[in-house]
Formats: sequence, C-alpha cells, structure tokens
Amino acid sequence: MLDYLRLEVRRTLRDVGFVIGGVAMPVMMYLLFTNLGENDASWKAQAMVGMAAYGAVGSALNTGGGVAEDRATGWLRQLRVTPMTSRQVVVGRALTGSVTVLPAIVAVLAAGGLLNGVRLDVWQWALVAVLLWLGSIPFTLLGLGNGCRLTAQTTGVTNMVCNLGLAVVGGLWFPVTLFPGWLRSLSAYTPTNRFAELGTSVTGGHAPAPGAIVVLTVWLLAFGSYAVLSYRRSAANI
Repeated sequence: MLDYLRLEVRRTLRDVGFVIGGVAMPVMMYLLFTNLGENDASWKAQAMVGMAAYGAVGSALNTGGGVAEDRATGWLRQLRVTPMTSRQVVVGRALTGSVTVLPAIVAVLAAGGLLNGVRLDVWQWALVAVLLWLGSIPFTLLGLGNGCRLTAQTTGVTNMVCNLGLAVVGGLWFPVTLFPGWLRSLSAYTPTNRFAELGTSVTGGHAPAPGAIVVLTVWLLAFGSYAVLSYRRSAANI
C-alpha cells in the first residue's frame, strides 16, 4: 500500500492543474484580498487561515477526480486483481488526499508570514498547519464519494461547485460578520466554517470551541458514510 501511496502522490503533484488551482490560486487570492484598501493585521491573519482552508478543501476534493479517472481507464479494475484489499485501496486514496493538501496549506501560511507580515509564535504556526491538515479529512472523503459515484467530467464540475459553494457560505473568502443574519446562522453549521475556525482560534490565542469539533465530527461521519456507500456501488459495477 505504501508503494501505491507514493505512486498516487507523485502523480498528483506532477499535475499542472493541481499545482495552479490547488496551490497558486489560493495564494494569489489571499494576497489580492488582503492588499486592497486598508486591512489590519487581524484580518490578514484571519484571511490567511481562510485561504489556506480553501486551498486544502480544493486539494482534498481533487482526490475524487483521480478516482473517477481511474474508474474510466480501468485502473481500479486492475487494482482489484492485485494483492491489495479494497480497504487498502480506499485508505491509500484517503492518505493521498491528506498528503496533497499540505502544499496549499504551507504555501498560504508562508505567504502570510513572509509577504503579509503575519506574526505568530512558532507553536501557533505549527498548530494551525496540523489542525488544517487533520481537519481536511472530511473533504477528502467527500471527494472520494463523488469520484466513486460520478463520471470524471461530472466529478470535476461537482467538486468545483462544492468547493466554491462551501467556501463562500463557510466564510473562507469574506468575514461571516458581513453576512445577513440567516446566512450567518447557516454558516455556523457548514464544515468549511468550522474547519477554518480550527485555525482562527489558534491565531486568536485560544483552543477551538467544542462546537467546532462536534460539527466537524458530524460531517466527517456523513461524508465517510457517503464515500463507503459510493465505493460499494462502484465495486458492484466493475
């Protein structure tokens, strides 16, 4: 399974579209949003976490695109005749997603510290990166579920809609304080809002709220169930 993981990670990181869309785009958006008009240091730190989360979500969902392509080319069928079990294939894909979110997270955090003057203690930088890395797991499962259920083209469109929709409603691009009351209330129950809260709580000098952990856990179970059911459905059709 480790060989399979290395193969998938190398293949993903060599994808020019992934590098541009998953790494370069969040960095450019972050620098653009935080250098228009007068923006204080607290907003630059908050936006840094939001854009790092946005890049991580996009990279995590991108895992599903690879699954859909493998289904179309027959690669998953070939994997079924190898000694690898179905569980190892799924775990390998999930680990691939967890690894490929790191470049987006690190790139945006580096832009915040080196270019935007965000100042945090060493432990805060490390903890923000770790929490965003771990918190991206539900989105990897969502991407896997889409990839197992949909065609390659449909998966790409669906993942893009999921990423943009969840980013906007979750407040990754703009502060939720600017939202109308009803949207602000809805945002608190989205996985992206609570995902970013893991990082913003650390930059604010306190631990994540229990509510954030609970909401993310519920979404983790929901997306995990979706991924399992989608994989079983795809297995029955191969």
